[in-house]
Amino acid sequence: MKNNLSKIALLMFALILTGFIFIIGCGGGDDPEKGIGPIKEIKLEAAIDNNLVAKGKQIFDLKCVACHKFDEKLVGPPLKDVTKRRKPEWIMNMILNPDQMLKENMIAKNLLAQYLTPMTFQNVTQDDARALLEYFRSMDK
Repeated sequence: MKNNLSKIALLMFALILTGFIFIIGCGGGDDPEKGIGPIKEIKLEAAIDNNLVAKGKQIFDLKCVACHKFDEKLVGPPLKDVTKRRKPEWIMNMILNPDQMLKENMIAKNLLAQYLTPMTFQNVTQDDARALLEYFRSMDK
């Protein structure tokens, strides 16, 4: 009887340990510095793409300027040097997926706690978000 209990205890321990390893290995795969959303990896060219900058400025003036300025707080945080503070994936994911970012990404949660107004989805495409990123890069040079 004691031998059977030992085997059961060992089996339970092995199952719990396996479950723990599975959760640690598979869960939380999102890098908080890259954010949560469709952009997992982006390679940026060293040179700024002026065509993307122009498109990004148009999008910014249409969809972002009501809440953001570069040198001062408006509704949202100032964007000066955002490309130096945040990874490009994080910036694009925040633009493309603000609801989930504000719920699950600690950096976005902290910004919400500081500025008290959630960023809203502006119905932009990945190409639009990439153009905005390039505009931000040009402003940070």
